[in-house]
Amino acid sequence: MMNIVVLDGYTLNPGDLSWDLLKAQGKCTIYDRTSPEETVPRIREADIVLTNKVALSKEILSQAPHLKYIGVLATGYNIVDVNAAVERNIVVTNIPSYSTMSVAQTVFALLLELTHHAGHHSHAVAGGKWQSQRDFAFWDYPLLELSGKTLGILGYGNIGRATAAIGQAFGMNVQVSTRHSERYTDSQLKFTDLPTLCATSDVVSLHCPLTNETAHIVNHDRISRMKSNAFLINTSRGGLIDERALAEALNEGKIAGAGLDVLSTEPPNPDNPLLSAKNCIITPHFAWATVEARTRLMQVAVDNIASYLKGNPVNVIPQ
Repeated sequence: MMNIVVLDGYTLNPGDLSWDLLKAQGKCTIYDRTSPEETVPRIREADIVLTNKVALSKEILSQAPHLKYIGVLATGYNIVDVNAAVERNIVVTNIPSYSTMSVAQTVFALLLELTHHAGHHSHAVAGGKWQSQRDFAFWDYPLLELSGKTLGILGYGNIGRATAAIGQAFGMNVQVSTRHSERYTDSQLKFTDLPTLCATSDVVSLHCPLTNETAHIVNHDRISRMKSNAFLINTSRGGLIDERALAEALNEGKIAGAGLDVLSTEPPNPDNPLLSAKNCIITPHFAWATVEARTRLMQVAVDNIASYLKGNPVNVIPQ
């Protein structure tokens, strides 16, 4: 029987899901969280390890002699030294597409808060501000309509495509910047380069992976090209943005606002300049975490292991 170790299971299942399907695959030890110094002792005897954010470096992998399989409980897999795993014939899998609609939904949760400030106005009502008005309605932020605005999407994978479809449903004009525009023939979309996308979009939404090439792809130069009334949304990876440059742009009114579900360091350091930036909404990396998305993640993680044990591994990295 395979020895299965889950290193950081709490975010996937804080208690509202069941581990039973996973436990049916072998002897299963589940840790809510694992610190760096606890990682090696916990995986030393493991055949299968599941991790979300616990790093598995080449040095750590070298101290797990029985390890045959690593299941990343996420789509991104930069937490694992895949090259080192391949050298040791360790299969690495990920969970593609499980949170597509949940993340795309969060894009518009952030954008709608920036355009209608529903949370702010609800607090104002609770504080008695509506009751003190002489008129039947009030608002103390400009209210903006999405229809007719231009939504610029950087990256056109599953989430980028889902975001485009929702934007079109709102009546937005959608344009996309992607390295592989020749793959797409959607006549309702405009494909353009990144400088043009930044300069002509009312909303810029980030949907590309974090790589050496995309780190700080939204920097001072790119932000300076944006409209002063434009919004920036990031539900992808915090490292895509030069956070200091964005904070300065927000505080100086060079763009209208930002909605961020991810930051470069999570949880953020207290001195992160975006925490106090003007018109900046930050949510705690929860776009992926709907109960529906986590249920799919759990099922795919189990299916990945079951397929591997049958000799037919799926969702293998690199593909």
